Amino acid sequence: MDRERLLGGNPVGVIVRLIVISIIVGIVLSALNIDPWSIPYHIERVFRGIYEMGFDIFRNAFGYFLLGAIIVIPIWLLTRALGIFRSGRGGRP
Repeated sequence: MDRERLLGGNPVGVIVRLIVISIIVGIVLSALNIDPWSIPYHIERVFRGIYEMGFDIFRNAFGYFLLGAIIVIPIWLLTRALGIFRSGRGGRP
């Protein structure tokens, strides 16, 4: 495998493009008041937020399940019981 194919072009051109892009990104991050030492902190905050949000989703889903089950299960039992009495054949149509 040759170097041009590995790097995506002429190695000197790739290095120059990476330097220019790095300077542009550095200017943007500096304008946003982000320094290199705060990046790990922000990455950790993102993962912690995703982790906490993930468990909140399960907690909320279980609460919604219980709230709905209070209504749905009795209605389902009632319809099944009425279906058994109505058909007289064990609930089969």
